[in-house]
Amino acid sequence: MRTRRQFIQYSAAATALGGLGLHSQPALAQAFEQVRIINGFPAGGTADVTSRRVGDKLGGSAYSRNAAVVENKTGAAGRIAVETVKNANPDGSTLLLTPYSMMSVYPHIYKNLSYDPFKDFVPVCLGSMLTHGLAVGPMVPATVRTVREFIAWAKANPKDASYGSPAAGSTPHFLGALLGLSQGFEFKHIPYRGSIPGITDVVGGQLASMMTPHGDFIANHKAGRLRVIATSGKTRSPFLPEVPTFAEQGFADLVVEEWFGFYAPARTPAQVVANANAAINAALKDKMVIDSLGAQGLVPLGGTPEAMARDMKLQFDNWGPIVKRIGFTAES
Repeated sequence: MRTRRQFIQYSAAATALGGLGLHSQPALAQAFEQVRIINGFPAGGTADVTSRRVGDKLGGSAYSRNAAVVENKTGAAGRIAVETVKNANPDGSTLLLTPYSMMSVYPHIYKNLSYDPFKDFVPVCLGSMLTHGLAVGPMVPATVRTVREFIAWAKANPKDASYGSPAAGSTPHFLGALLGLSQGFEFKHIPYRGSIPGITDVVGGQLASMMTPHGDFIANHKAGRLRVIATSGKTRSPFLPEVPTFAEQGFADLVVEEWFGFYAPARTPAQVVANANAAINAALKDKMVIDSLGAQGLVPLGGTPEAMARDMKLQFDNWGPIVKRIGFTAES
């Protein structure tokens, strides 16, 4: 998996090369009155925050006269949102905001996936980078503070040894599955429609643990309502510096940093994609956006469509063997 520093360096280099492509063209496309951003997760989560904070800043650009309208189309593990944008008018007025798992992981698990990530969409711009976290709640004794202590508790309490994730087939789902496989215990997976419902159950004592973007845990962790015991970055999160990484605790195969990206339907005019890319990059440099993303444990990215497309393919190639090892498949 890429580290955040490697990825940002990669994107910066691609941005410089991108100056010879879309960005060198004059802004010929007329700005939309208003655009839509569709994401597949509930309000309040990291996908929603990225959509809204960036969308709020798109107004007054060559892409859109006004701020974007954000629509949360939950269900089918995020695929309803993807399908909505696939079938939207390919004029560029509708964008998808999604974690890369829907584009680079799902093709390995859904035999009858209703969209082709590489043919039905055009990468527009990277939005934000996140790391995942494992948190436990009041169902788990307060003495459990590390991953190994949690594994020992799970093995001693198999009927309660479960974890939630924001969707079946998502990256957090697979992180939990890898943990159970590598440590030889049954770690039952409970899929939710997004992070917030699962976190609510952890805080309420109905669910032992949750694996999801760690930014979704920050408020409850700081309030003492749950405990984040590991994060998936190569280094500690600047937003939860007291929490050790999985790698620090001896679980190097759980190092993952995931991005949210903006996509348009296939056949969207190149100049519209360029205008949208420029507007999103500008939004991601706004201090209010940076601060709002940081409150959710997110790091703004940006860059060119070309860089995003290349990393999407890289992640697709990386996740194939991992999904095969886990053995998870699903019918769409």
